[in-house]
This record gives sequence, structure tokens and C-alpha cells, in this order.
Amino acid sequence: MDYFWDKLSEGGDEKAQVCGWLKHKFGVSWQIVPSKLTEMICSPDPERSEGVMKALLQTKAKIDMRSLEQAYEG
Repeated sequence: MDYFWDKLSEGGDEKAQVCGWLKHKFGVSWQIVPSKLTEMICSPDPERSEGVMKALLQTKAKIDMRSLEQAYEG
């Protein structure tokens, strides 16, 4: 995830970096999403999935999996 974020965000608009979204130097927007995030959001436990969504919406740029995992664990 870090590799793709670093390469795609290089020379891009830093103001467009929010909730895992970035805009690269040619103006194309990308969202870098770890596969584990989908599993956590789709959890059958609504408290866990809601906690992950709240943490995700507070993300300022690149998704921080540690904070999402902490939210998932409660």
C-alpha cells in the first residue's frame, strides 16, 4: 500500500488527499484501499464495522491500518 501511495501521490495535489484518496500529477484521482478494509467494513458485528467507518472518515490522507484495526477491535 505504501509503495502505490508514494508513487501515485508524487507530484500530486496534497489538498486532494483524504480518506485514502489522492490525485496524481496528471490530475487522475485514485483511492488506495487495503483488501483487509473491506473485510472489516463487512463485519457481521455492526459495532465493529461502524467503528472502522468512523475511524476511516477521520483519515486525513493515506489510510492508517493500525488505527482502523484498533477501531475494529474496540
